[in-house]
Amino acid sequence: MRNLRSLPRLLFALTIVLGFSAVGVAQRSLGNTSMDDNSSFGPVMQAYLGYLANEQEVVDDRISRREISAAYYHRNSNRIRALRTMAIRLVRQNGNDYVPELEAVAPDELRTLFEKPPNIGTLHPKAILANKFKFLATVHSGETFYLFARLDPYEQAELMKREGKSSTARSEEPSKATPEGQRVGQTTMRPRRVVPQ
Repeated sequence: MRNLRSLPRLLFALTIVLGFSAVGVAQRSLGNTSMDDNSSFGPVMQAYLGYLANEQEVVDDRISRREISAAYYHRNSNRIRALRTMAIRLVRQNGNDYVPELEAVAPDELRTLFEKPPNIGTLHPKAILANKFKFLATVHSGETFYLFARLDPYEQAELMKREGKSSTARSEEPSKATPEGQRVGQTTMRPRRVVPQ
């Protein structure tokens, strides 16, 4: 008789224990989804996502110590989110584990990248600006950010070479066009420095 009366209590306790364990398993699996998302990328992308996570931790730490304003915190958190979104988009589109150096700027910050900021209305994807940046896209993460990829030195040199060829092809007298730089085998002479004795 006594065992039958304690059976509902035992079932209730067992239900609670099973419920808490199910919640714990669900939280662990949800917590691992962000790691699984990162593990589907190569080492370069994983490192970049780790860098962005560290940047977010720094911003979180600074706001907790009241070193920065709430507006600064929100803008930088949104910027980090925009950079993450664009990096994931680029890697998934290209299928390549390569992330260019990305810059995310709000409309009022365009002067930080350009002496003469471009007209926002005329920006189109893959537009090259100031021979240094390629416009990628606009990302809305809390606010609007314009994302640019900094061209690497090889891309800049190739771009300048193409511009040089097109300008000489357009010139009326191509024989008078002078190449820039020093030719192979050509030496330069400078006067010797004389040291008084």
